[in-house]
Amino acid sequence: MLTLLGFCVIDFLWLSLALCFLLAFCVHRLSRYLPTGCEHSKLYILFQDLIRYGKTKGPLKRDHWLRVFDIPKRWFWHFYAISVGWNGFLIVLSLNMIVWGQKFPSWLTDILRFLTTGGPVAVRQVPQVSAVLVQVLLWVHSLRRLLECHLVSVFSDGVIHIVQYIFGLAYYILLGLTVLCSDSLIIEGGSPAFPLLSQLRWYYVAGAVLFSWASLLQHRSLVLLARLRTGGSGTVETLAHRVPSGGWFELVSCPHYLAELLIYVSLGIVSGSHALTWWLVVLYVLFNQALAAQLCHEFYTSKFQSYPQHRKAFLPYLL
Repeated sequence: MLTLLGFCVIDFLWLSLALCFLLAFCVHRLSRYLPTGCEHSKLYILFQDLIRYGKTKGPLKRDHWLRVFDIPKRWFWHFYAISVGWNGFLIVLSLNMIVWGQKFPSWLTDILRFLTTGGPVAVRQVPQVSAVLVQVLLWVHSLRRLLECHLVSVFSDGVIHIVQYIFGLAYYILLGLTVLCSDSLIIEGGSPAFPLLSQLRWYYVAGAVLFSWASLLQHRSLVLLARLRTGGSGTVETLAHRVPSGGWFELVSCPHYLAELLIYVSLGIVSGSHALTWWLVVLYVLFNQALAAQLCHEFYTSKFQSYPQHRKAFLPYLL
């Protein structure tokens, strides 16, 4: 059925992930209507434990056995370190192919061929310039986040589930492969259909501008969050949670999550509107970040009675 729709394996994976997080978002929103006492059931607590991380785990009354699977949230930097290394490696392979004509390693070609099984286009021999641009922007994003984890963010003793940790590591590996899978260059006669320079398009600039603005928004939001715990000298004064303010925090509780979505939208623009695979990634990021923002918003509104009522969780004036 998916083959008839033009879906390949990688499309199915991202669509499945997107639908899983949409389902999780809906189930969580509807959980407030559960009969009294259901919130203490083991199944409900396990579900909440798997979707929450950091401060949003605080209100959850977890059994001791669930805490065995806790991983420090400060290990988030592992995700970005993996991404910088892996996606940097893929960039080198792509450039070697473009400049020197060196083919991808056979193991990588086999993986890409499997992930694109059922799709309308076979594995490409030469990357398209849009794919390389997306690779570079993704690498820059990961490097910035890695540096922010070490130089900007102030982590408390918050935790994530080990399943979330393993998923995060696999996520950035799959993301790098997805960029290559969404490369839509069609090869004719064993050579690129178009020279790289002739592939330059106006929407590459538009995507890069949105990427830069969204990255700046995310960085400024993370700086404002860090300042809630640091003094004027930059030293940590407290690990307590406070009400964030300033910037886009006046509109939404989690502008850094909104910025994350916009960053992926910008990469979708660079990849081109025809790249269905990457827009399925954007759909996944939308539901994933919406869920995280909703949980964070609920934490703020329950903890601080004076929390601004006009503030939305994720999308200004909407959600």
